[in-house]
Formats: sequence, C-alpha cells, structure tokens
Amino acid sequence: MPSRRDAIADDLRDRIATGRLKPGERLPSESHLAAQYRVSTPTLRSALAVLQVEGLVEKAHGKGNFVRRPLRRITYVGGGRTLDGQTAADTALSVTVHTTRIRAGGHLAALLKVSASSPLTEFLCLSHEGERPHSLARIYVPCDLAPATALREPLPYGGMTTQLTQLHPPLAEVRERVSVRPPTPEEASTLRISSALAVLAITRQTADTAGRVVEAALLVLPGDRADAVFTTHYVIDEKGTER
Repeated sequence: MPSRRDAIADDLRDRIATGRLKPGERLPSESHLAAQYRVSTPTLRSALAVLQVEGLVEKAHGKGNFVRRPLRRITYVGGGRTLDGQTAADTALSVTVHTTRIRAGGHLAALLKVSASSPLTEFLCLSHEGERPHSLARIYVPCDLAPATALREPLPYGGMTTQLTQLHPPLAEVRERVSVRPPTPEEASTLRISSALAVLAITRQTADTAGRVVEAALLVLPGDRADAVFTTHYVIDEKGTER
C-alpha cells in the first residue's frame, strides 16, 4: 500500500499527465493542498519534493509551486568552446554575462597555475529561456588576456572566446573533468532546482602550446536536462597505422 506521500505524488503526477494541471500553471498553496489531501504540511512538501526531483514541479521562491514546462535539453560538447553545445545557437536561449575583477584563491590559483592573489577576470554566465535558468558557468581568464573594457562594458563571452583563439602561442589543449554531485545552495537557488537534484559539474582547463593555462571554467548543468558528448578522432597515417 503506497504511503500518503506517494499517493499524493501519484495523484498530482496523474493530473499533470492528463492536462488537468497545465505547464506553467501555479499549484494551489501548500496549506490548501495539505487540507485537500488531509495530511500535514511536511507530508505534502515531501510529496512535492518527489515531483521536483522528477522535473514535473518547480518551486519559485516567494511565488509558490508551478507545473514545470517541458525541459529543453542541454548538450555540452566535450573539447568545445560553447556553454550549451547544440542549444547555444537556439534563439530561444539567451546568456547573461556579468564580468568582475577578482584575485585567484587557492582552488583557482591551482586550476590556472598562477600564484595566489593573481588578478583574474571572472565571467559569470547564466543561460536561460525566458525567465527560466538553464545552466551556470564561471569562467576565469588571467587579466592580461582580458581587455580592460570588459570591466566597464558588458562583454559577451563569445567575444572573449574569439580573442583566446587568436593567441600567440595558439591554443593547444582542453582538459575536462566531469563529475556528478548535489548542487550547492547557491547553485540550487540560481538555477531554481531542488537541492536533491544532481548536477553535472564540468571543470575545464584550456592551455596554449607553451603550457600556460589561459582559461579555466566551472560549468554546472542540471542533471534532469543535461547530456555531455565527447568524440575521439583517430589519425591514420599513410601506412594505415592508427596514431
């Protein structure tokens, strides 16, 4: 026999599947739903948490619970330079970029292979569809590689990418580490996801032919809509030998 929590989740799930609760629609208040199902508020919230993890319901702070609209998939292309892969060119998605001058802390200093307190330019990139956040990225570049205008005027990350591809010495390597973990409280709040939903976390380092790390990126993609694609290209010499 299903628990009260599971019975409530099943009923709401059925109402969503049959269209009685439509995408984007606000659910009745938690107190109203608790009274309707004759359960305590904690039990009702536990049922809603199940649907949040499944991606059927999302909670907007101060606004209530809403039926989540169909999720747009995010594809991260390994070794590439884009945040959202195949969706980056989709006009329905936009990216806001906030640029800040910071000093390298312990983790960033190790990631960029610079001394502690070295000046960095941080690009905080949030992709979203309408009002819905999709993915989060913090990208760090040594200050001597980022134009001073980046701090005075909004600089699209695409413009920074173009500048990096024109470096001398040129880019030579992109190294990525992919892990699955719970979101931090800040990430859960920014992306409007449940703290119980796992995220795909990608740490990326880009180095030039001299071995200097010219960019480090920390990407966070919600696990209920993210795919990561990595392709290996083999080089065959004239003798037919794989290299």
